[in-house]
Amino acid sequence: MAEREFGLDPMSLAMAEARAAALAGEVPVGAVIVRDGHVLARAGNAPLAERDPTAHAEIRAIRSACAATGDERLAGADLYVTLEPCTMCAAAISFARIRRLYFGAPDPKGGAVESGVRFYAAPTCHHAPEVYGGIRESEAAALLREFFKDRR
Repeated sequence: MAEREFGLDPMSLAMAEARAAALAGEVPVGAVIVRDGHVLARAGNAPLAERDPTAHAEIRAIRSACAATGDERLAGADLYVTLEPCTMCAAAISFARIRRLYFGAPDPKGGAVESGVRFYAAPTCHHAPEVYGGIRESEAAALLREFFKDRR
């Protein structure tokens, strides 16, 4: 059902997914969902490849983890993502009942956790995960800067 990753921390796996997304021409964001020491899912951004604006790394990882567990809730699971989630992804994280969210670089323009709408602080938010930002922030931010520098 789930793979166990030895020797790699979840954020390293998320960074690998982000780099793979960049090589595919996608914005380099990667996500990994872990529960009880097992990787339930890992994904990179793929809106271009899937021709789907909802194919963000977090959404793809949540869908995959739910399919792997046979449950629409991921209670007790932790999500590692290289960039602060947008509003859509923050809502999906809440609805999936993710226990903890770890993210790399903040996203002042599109983020919705510590930036922008601050989704989890809204009184209408039913479930807010524990949030830990800035995990390998400089590495995640550098990957994004390089990706966009090459496109300008």
